[in-house]
Amino acid sequence: MHESDVNAPLDSGRTLRSDARRNRDRLLREAVQAFSHDGPDVPLDAIAKRAGVGIGTLYRHFPTREALVEAAYRSELDRLCDVVAALITAEGPDAATRIWMDRFVEYMTTKRGMAEALRVVIASGINPFAHSRDRLIGAITALLDAGAAAGTLRSDVRPGDVMASLSGISLTAGEPEQRDQARRMLDLLMDGLRFGIGNSRDGSRVGPSTV
Repeated sequence: MHESDVNAPLDSGRTLRSDARRNRDRLLREAVQAFSHDGPDVPLDAIAKRAGVGIGTLYRHFPTREALVEAAYRSELDRLCDVVAALITAEGPDAATRIWMDRFVEYMTTKRGMAEALRVVIASGINPFAHSRDRLIGAITALLDAGAAAGTLRSDVRPGDVMASLSGISLTAGEPEQRDQARRMLDLLMDGLRFGIGNSRDGSRVGPSTV
């Protein structure tokens, strides 16, 4: 879809809806890269060009720069959280949790890269982080509960503690050149999640994880 498509309604047919969705997804992917690497003032027409669409198509989906930044950040959050159920099914809870940890560090790195752009959004009165904690806690809870039910992860762990630990690792070793250290630290965290599986310190069975 290019500039000539601007006046066509987004819901005019199944093919157009599919094209519009693909265009939006491409715009968001390119926006994440652009805001992370080029800063908050990257020209919007450059983002549109990288996505293979016209600037009019960009504005149809995102009428302001702030709307694009917010949507780009939320798309990364959704991509991280929405994959949990599929990961558990495909990999099993234990492996899914470890894979998701790597993705969390990547998400945090992207979030830091977009920090300047996100500050512009916050200054405009929009809170892009309004539901971030709830979504992340929900994803971690699903992983921990699945692992506890399968008997591969301990069930006395608070999701908030796991998120704080992951955030600490991402701050300490979140840069691309620190990936080996980050993996080692994540492995240590996984060892802690497996320690004493199924039992509390007094030897009794513990209940499901709680926030």
